[in-house]
Amino acid sequence: MLSRLADSLEKVLGPDAPRPAAAPAGFHASGFLGETLSFQLALQREEGDPGDGALRLELEGPLAEHAQVSVVRRVPVSFPSPAPERADEHYLVTEPGEYPDLLEPVEGGRVRVDTGVWEALWIDVRVEDEAAAGEHELAVHLHAADASAAQPLASHRARIQIHPHRLPELSILNTHWLHADSLAVRYGVEVLSEEHWRLLEAYLAAARTMDVNSVLTPVWTPPLDTAVGHTRPTVQLVGIREDAPGEYSFDLSALDRWLQVCADAGFRALEMAHLFTQWGARCTPKIVVQTPQGPQERFGWHVEATDPAYRRLLEQLLPALRAHLDSRWDGQVLWHISDEPGEEDLATYEAARAQVTDLLEGAQVVDALSSFEYASRGLVDTPIVATNHVEPFLAAGRRPWVYYCVSQGKDVSNRFIALPSVRNRVLGRQLFVHGAPGFLHWGFNFWWAQHSLHAIDPFEDTCAGGAFPGGDPFAVYPGPDGTPWLSIRYRVLAQAMADHRALSLLASLAGAEVATRLVDEDGTLTYSAFSYDVDAHLAARRAVDEEIVARLALAGS
Repeated sequence: MLSRLADSLEKVLGPDAPRPAAAPAGFHASGFLGETLSFQLALQREEGDPGDGALRLELEGPLAEHAQVSVVRRVPVSFPSPAPERADEHYLVTEPGEYPDLLEPVEGGRVRVDTGVWEALWIDVRVEDEAAAGEHELAVHLHAADASAAQPLASHRARIQIHPHRLPELSILNTHWLHADSLAVRYGVEVLSEEHWRLLEAYLAAARTMDVNSVLTPVWTPPLDTAVGHTRPTVQLVGIREDAPGEYSFDLSALDRWLQVCADAGFRALEMAHLFTQWGARCTPKIVVQTPQGPQERFGWHVEATDPAYRRLLEQLLPALRAHLDSRWDGQVLWHISDEPGEEDLATYEAARAQVTDLLEGAQVVDALSSFEYASRGLVDTPIVATNHVEPFLAAGRRPWVYYCVSQGKDVSNRFIALPSVRNRVLGRQLFVHGAPGFLHWGFNFWWAQHSLHAIDPFEDTCAGGAFPGGDPFAVYPGPDGTPWLSIRYRVLAQAMADHRALSLLASLAGAEVATRLVDEDGTLTYSAFSYDVDAHLAARRAVDEEIVARLALAGS
């Protein structure tokens, strides 16, 4: 058996031997209490190795009880990279195929791998107890599962350092939209049934572990990624009853349960579902109203954004909703008008905004849009700008939220499966250096084809029916029994946010200039230009950590 340790920024593609672990100062992983530290054991079973492909895994050392092991599985990627004019030379692969992404938990210390190709085990270490901090070795032994010989097929010792301090909470907002309907459809449960609530709790908890701290809240069915005239399954936390023509009352009990789940999980902010449809704000969201004749889809694609009947509903609903949130939610509340309007949509967006301007007075309105014209006209309080369109905002002295998705495939950071992991992780330091107050991604678990025309199997389709580069629609897979299975990209994005937290801590101790200097690549780090040198990236994070520890020691003395 061939084997070697690899760091968490390597993707073990299969045919070729992976890059050996970058180990700054001799450590394969290092960080702070409560931080998930990851490394990989890459291996290639050869013909003639004992056993039939099944391996028995053994961990040894004081960190063994703090370690979790997954096997990296390849998933189908039909659309690895955008068209050539929207891609660049840094993609690991450009042809359709099966590539590493899924982290399948190893159960009972047994794992099966193929012969003749490089595979990988992903090992996470998370230490909460200060007594377990320090420098440790974690031994990893692989045996043939059916062999009784004491001699392992492979053994490696990973050196891990845990600093006896904790990082502060993430100082910016970080949202990756959770799609509640995907959970109900994939697991075959009724929306807002007890089974659905259990799924929501599990996936919201998984989002928090990725350092997501703001959550899209389906007070009505979010009008996102839905073909014109088509509808997604109803997920509406606010019950609406028409008591007389144009007169409504509201049941907020399901919303209260959502608020409690989010509070218990540690979310800091709620985003209300968009008030108008995507890509232009021309229509109203799907809203179900209880009437004497039964439930009716009173609003949706068939109702224009400026319809007086919608205004009449909002005049009653928004004040009641805002007052309720003020009394029941301690964190931030963000409001959306419409997602991703273009310059050609200025008039319709402005008309839709006028429908609710007085009703949202004093509230924070945030929207993903990239035209500077919206900001200059004051149509949105907090623009969320695509990373490949942010330069005019920075040049004007603004420090906007940023986002990326399918269209940000050239030069800028992204999380596509076909991209090197360093291009995912660099986001944390980019957000810090450029003072972004928030980051948004649209797909935590979008398990639909494009425009939500039909559900997909995420284990067989990572590209939303071939519409988006693999990995864009989701960061987690639907594991059995309602358990989220994670991806490499999930873990690396969490590392990016941990980098931001470490930089924020150092800035609080020594000033932002000191922290920035350690990661700014000699002043050249932008959203579209950064180093792909993994060793340098990991060494810079270690330098940040060492400076933190030194400053804390100095303060303590």
